[in-house]
Amino acid sequence: MKLATEKMIAQKEGAIGWITFNNAARHNAVSLSMWNGLYEAVTAFAADGEVRLIVLKGAGEKAFVSGADISEFEQNRSSEETVRGYDEVAHRATEALTNVNKPTIAMIRGYCLGGGVSVALSCDLRIAGEGASFAVPAAKLGLGYAFEGVRRLVDVVGPSFTREIFYTARQFSADEAAAMGLVNRVVAIEELESYVRDYAARITNNAPLTAASVKTLVAQAVKDEPERDKRLCREVVARCFASEDYSEGRRAFMEKRKPRFTGR
Repeated sequence: MKLATEKMIAQKEGAIGWITFNNAARHNAVSLSMWNGLYEAVTAFAADGEVRLIVLKGAGEKAFVSGADISEFEQNRSSEETVRGYDEVAHRATEALTNVNKPTIAMIRGYCLGGGVSVALSCDLRIAGEGASFAVPAAKLGLGYAFEGVRRLVDVVGPSFTREIFYTARQFSADEAAAMGLVNRVVAIEELESYVRDYAARITNNAPLTAASVKTLVAQAVKDEPERDKRLCREVVARCFASEDYSEGRRAFMEKRKPRFTGR
């Protein structure tokens, strides 16, 4: 799939859509065009019926995403108007990733800093290689963080760890990130990609409608009670029970074979 910027790559391998931050020379720091590219790639994979899961990774060996490209800030983030415009573009990309109707995995190698943490938090699962490091250095730059970004971190690690991450602005190891719940798994760096591929295959072999329904239900569960769409929750569950996949799952169980799910 050709995107508007070469610094983002979107490739499809069977049921998996791969999105790569392709700016290794700058440790995959995200430029404004890359935020747009992320939105473009996620939107395309969301509409592709063959894609059942999306994996995000960084090019090279040094970083997943080392944050926003600060070299652009003077031009794109130095006034109230340009800050608002930049944040809208980045927010559109992370919201698309958060709300895409398919499971997502962040495969984290090396640095995951600032905007990289935001991208990783927008994914459903975060799998890190040993040696990965995490930080939100906003306090070292004097910039403010939008409520949505802080809320997303609170939802994952809780308020106390969120304060520690922001207050100290220091880098946390992969093991510390796992202890906080920031990542789901930490694996040997040489096994990272094979582990993610195996995990992705395990997920894509399961019923897509069940995964999509759980994604919806979890998103509603972390909202405040008055904001929850309980009707939507009932609808996604009912859709599973009314699906051909539910019939196929029952038949496969009785026939002692692996089910062949189609997402219908």
